[in-house]
Amino acid sequence: MKMMKTINPSTGDPIKEYPQMTSKQASDAIQRCHEAFLKWRHTPAKERAEKIKAIGKALRDNKDELSELMTTEMGKLLKQSGQEVELCAGICDHTAETGPEELKDEERELPDGGKGIITYSPIGVIYGIQPWNFPVYQVIRYAIANLMAGNGVLLKHAESVTGTGLFLEKLFTEAGLPEHLFTVLLIDHDQSDAVIENDLVRGVTLTGSAGAGTHIGKVAGEKLKKTVLELGSNDAYIVLDDADMDKAIKQCVVGRVYNNGETCVAAKRFIVVDEVYDDFKEGFVKRMQGVNHGDPTDSDSRMGPMAREDLRKTLHEQVEKSVDKGAKILCGGKIPERKGFYYPATVLENVEPGQPAYDDELFGPVASLIRAKDTEDAMRIANDSRFGLGGAIFSKNIEKAKELAQKHFDTGMVFINGFGLAQPNMPFGGVKDSGYGREHGGFGVKEFVNAKSVMIMDS
Repeated sequence: MKMMKTINPSTGDPIKEYPQMTSKQASDAIQRCHEAFLKWRHTPAKERAEKIKAIGKALRDNKDELSELMTTEMGKLLKQSGQEVELCAGICDHTAETGPEELKDEERELPDGGKGIITYSPIGVIYGIQPWNFPVYQVIRYAIANLMAGNGVLLKHAESVTGTGLFLEKLFTEAGLPEHLFTVLLIDHDQSDAVIENDLVRGVTLTGSAGAGTHIGKVAGEKLKKTVLELGSNDAYIVLDDADMDKAIKQCVVGRVYNNGETCVAAKRFIVVDEVYDDFKEGFVKRMQGVNHGDPTDSDSRMGPMAREDLRKTLHEQVEKSVDKGAKILCGGKIPERKGFYYPATVLENVEPGQPAYDDELFGPVASLIRAKDTEDAMRIANDSRFGLGGAIFSKNIEKAKELAQKHFDTGMVFINGFGLAQPNMPFGGVKDSGYGREHGGFGVKEFVNAKSVMIMDS
């Protein structure tokens, strides 16, 4: 029997082992989820909303235990685990409140007389492949929207946070969700492709790397199944000459080290116009040097460990390759000699095209500092990326920043004068190699529905 293992990244010690499903067990689980869906799809939207609101309450009621489990499995600060649970409960509340209205039938007059009705029908079992960096949020983001829509939900969580996935499955059922409607599959990547190909699976959503998105999109596309892909990014934070420098520095540091720097929509490239570059650099490096890493359950720690040893190795290799190609380390950049998978807050300067620090996603607490000649040059550099998930602009001229964000920033989300994560009432998603599709803001609940036209010709 194959076993799946979780490891505490703070110590490197094993936590628990879980038996991996056989292909037959996975197939049977899909069948049970489909059977649960066949009943759930006819449940009125308001009743679905009540169950979702109950899930939100269950999240809050189990906040401490769930937070501790997340921190143990992936190393995020305990207080940030608590913030994640609160965000997820808020998503449940918002979806319960707005979902029934979003899914209401729409009536339209037909051009030649008669009446048209648009109804949003659930399509079936939706398969989610989710990463480890936000072990609860990544699940809640797609699962709650699809449950509200009337679909069944499968989850393949990252092996390193298996315990969190199973805890959520238990919590959903205890909150009153029909059994098997939300099902965790303990499977590997080869088995995952078979799940996508299963006729009972009608849609696939992935949060992961661009490479993973390419593979999943191809496998699903060959079976004519819709996908939503939320992939990596290399978000640019632009600091203009009229920025509030103290605020910009503080927010940029928070944006780089939050969640141990392991956030898809984190601040990663810091593009600063020439006039204020030196001031920003001095303050930014000083603050980054003050970011200590340590036990994520210790309230004095500003960062915990990276989630896995291989992830730290990859990050460090990206730093070394960037330095080999001309980048300069201003602080950090060395693996500490201590137990656990820690990596220091690091700043790179002289970052140019051809270096991993410029071209690729550095998924950890490493900042790329880039000088721009002026606003136009800063925007050019920001958009000079194959990614396009998020970004930010720091300027006291809000109207100017809004125009740049709305008309020139080629990315799915833009923050002005701050670092931000997801908001339940705003769409979340990217463009280019950062994927496609949207979640939250009423968009996610309609990603996997059948917008069905009913036309009454003799009304």
